[in-house]
Amino acid sequence: MVKQNYQLALDKILSGLSQERRPRLLLHACCAPCSSYVLEYLSQYFSITLFYYNPNISPKEEYDKRVREVERLLREMPLDSPVQFLPGPYHPEKFFAMAKGMENLPEGGERCFSCYRLRLEQAAQAAKADGYDYFATTLSISPHKNAQKLNEIGFALAEKYGVAWLPSDFKKRGGYQRSIVLSHDYHLYRQNYCGCIYSAAEAARRREERP
Repeated sequence: MVKQNYQLALDKILSGLSQERRPRLLLHACCAPCSSYVLEYLSQYFSITLFYYNPNISPKEEYDKRVREVERLLREMPLDSPVQFLPGPYHPEKFFAMAKGMENLPEGGERCFSCYRLRLEQAAQAAKADGYDYFATTLSISPHKNAQKLNEIGFALAEKYGVAWLPSDFKKRGGYQRSIVLSHDYHLYRQNYCGCIYSAAEAARRREERP
């Protein structure tokens, strides 16, 4: 399959937006560091609601810490337009049911792709329920996340639910590097694993293997 340039696809959408009304965007957030640059960028074009739905994150204390950091970022970071915060439900049992049989797969494989879909489907449902113009995710800013797969899932869910998917590869054009700068400027907590117990175990193994 030929890889798509989703930054160019996003550019095309942004250039065609109406200047009279900001479209409403439901933006799924994975964490504060990843949200920082994406909010700085997209708040120029959209009326954003940041939707926090991440049942993969364990333990609950870690989940709560990441929620607080997102809320703090929204309070402290000046943006081009106000951003609303919408916390989703915390249902870790849904993640573990989804991951059943894939517990030992390496990070970045089919378990992660199923996790993308679990979170994005909840975002698509929320966007549909409240009449948003678009839905998207901050996940593509991470160099460890598969932007091609994220967008493939996003477009499929857009067709299923009838809400437009906003394509992205936010790591492009220095987006990931900008998120690091913003994380430093706002003293954001940067976690050392994606969020689930399987990624935490893999991160711990890598640390132990370092010379």
